[in-house]
Amino acid sequence: MNDVPSSQGIDGAVLIIDDDPSMRQALENLFDSVGMATHSFASPREFLGWPLPDMPLCLILDIRMPGRNGLDFQQDLAPIHEHIPVVFITAHGDIPMSVRAMKAGAIEFLTKPFKDQDLLDAIYAGLAQSRAHRHEAAAAADLRLRYASLSGRERQVMGMILEGQLSKQIAANLGLSEITVKVCRSQMMRKMKATSLLDLGRVAERILNL
Repeated sequence: MNDVPSSQGIDGAVLIIDDDPSMRQALENLFDSVGMATHSFASPREFLGWPLPDMPLCLILDIRMPGRNGLDFQQDLAPIHEHIPVVFITAHGDIPMSVRAMKAGAIEFLTKPFKDQDLLDAIYAGLAQSRAHRHEAAAAADLRLRYASLSGRERQVMGMILEGQLSKQIAANLGLSEITVKVCRSQMMRKMKATSLLDLGRVAERILNL
């Protein structure tokens, strides 16, 4: 099993689960030739006992392995690491297998022997998908933190603004001065990083969809 080097030119790593040592070595050599970091495992059990690195990842998964086969393991993996794109490789594939794999979210199903470039293209696509997921997850986490930073009063004011109420109406409804409401509104907009009411509406919609 290879340690992920810290000086790789490509942002991310390829994870390989295949019980054939010669295939694992061939794949490691291929990815090393294009500057991709790899970790390889002889079985799903070995993979599950390993802590995932905090970086974009793509998983190459063989179909036929002792114990849990690749398709069943894909199903097991989904609730735990649904964000890891999966590329299947197999010497014993058929149409029902490929359909099942793709329906479960695999990005490619390659039968051996396959072209190196076909596999590389699938891995590039998988890593790009993983990067996009990580970016979206980071943005969602930041949005949750921003909303959590609001006081109860600021959340009240935010809700009333989104309902279309003016500062004067909000002040009357909350029993506050209009100046207090404007200060609260300004603080809320700053914390939510909203530059306009339209922008605030977009942010609120994203919060509802988290």
